[in-house]
Amino acid sequence: MKQNRFHGRVQGSKRRCDAPGCTEPGEFRAPGEQAPGFDGPGNYRWFCLDHIRAFNAGYDFFRGMSQEEIERAQSPLSGWAAETRAFRPTAGIDQAPRWADFSDPLAAISARARMRADDVRKAQDAARRGINPAERRAYDALGLAFDADRRALRARYSELVRRYHPDRNGGDRAHEARLSEVVEAYNHLRRLPAFA
Repeated sequence: MKQNRFHGRVQGSKRRCDAPGCTEPGEFRAPGEQAPGFDGPGNYRWFCLDHIRAFNAGYDFFRGMSQEEIERAQSPLSGWAAETRAFRPTAGIDQAPRWADFSDPLAAISARARMRADDVRKAQDAARRGINPAERRAYDALGLAFDADRRALRARYSELVRRYHPDRNGGDRAHEARLSEVVEAYNHLRRLPAFA
């Protein structure tokens, strides 16, 4: 099929014009009765030049829409409100790679995939040991291995408190959220039978 890109004409098609009673070839495509959507791409009607002109003169894209829907469709951001998995900043993985740390973009993507694989292995190890997701988050917050004992827990807690507490780091309050996360994780873990 040969298409004239300036006029939208598709020459050499064997279709007839869809206008009732017309015997001319249907060389111009127009939206059909079924619009594209969840059920599929929709359908098209094919018209001759005279009938496509008549169709275009009477076509109303906004027919059946409310005023709010029309304004939304006319917005320059129309269609960008829904965030798909592939175009999320994280693309379904924990965080976007720090591109400046890599000379090759494929190395950045590979590193991120390895991080994801490590997370999966860690989750499997936690499940094998009977560690629930809340306990796992506490281990992660403190940076502890799953086989840590009470002494390792206290040592790591003391180290992190010294690092993040404003009284110990010159009054810097930038790490208060991290400090509260560390304290909460410690209080959660110290009550577990593994640290009794």
